Amino acid sequence: LAAAWLARRDAPPPERRADAARLMNELMSGKVPVGGPFALTDPQGRRVALADFRGKLVLLYFGYATCPDVCPTDLAIIGQALRDLGASGDEVQPVFVTLDPERDTPAVLREYAAAFHPRFAALTGTEAEIRRVATDFKVFYEKVALPGKTTYLIDHTAYTFLLDRAGRFVSLFPPGTPPERMVTLLREQLAATPAAAAAGNGDQRAASPR
Repeated sequence: LAAAWLARRDAPPPERRADAARLMNELMSGKVPVGGPFALTDPQGRRVALADFRGKLVLLYFGYATCPDVCPTDLAIIGQALRDLGASGDEVQPVFVTLDPERDTPAVLREYAAAFHPRFAALTGTEAEIRRVATDFKVFYEKVALPGKTTYLIDHTAYTFLLDRAGRFVSLFPPGTPPERMVTLLREQLAATPAAAAAGNGDQRAASPR
């Protein structure tokens, strides 16, 4: 998947390709930390931290509302997986972080995320805040101008990150992962760490905002 993405005709220029390759290698190597505590802003203007979801699994996705294909597909999969979990789905918190704060206004974010599941937490921030969180999760993204137009797309890696009840990275789902596969892994993780135990024994350093 990484090789195919980097080899596309519309891939970033050499210097940005190097950044993309570095982040991808770090993500796949298993030798460097992935993720970390963060705090961003929801559509109501409230600061929301990863620590606020302590005791729940988190499905974290980075994208943008005008993404033409991969984002809506993956967000729909997350929504379907949560519905398929039934009552257990209440123990999983879906989180959408926009990579396009310029266009994804609070109103856009609120409606966009809710279209996939009513419990989606949609978060934004300054360009610097979003860049830091994305880099912590080894997510590459950049604006790509459309020839002859004033608008742009955002080229980005598209993974769904699974975080445990203490906010620590567990695994990731590649783009287009079937909802049934996601449900299987979520059920395994839910059974592995009961909510009460996680709330009492989680790593506070890993889940609290910096």
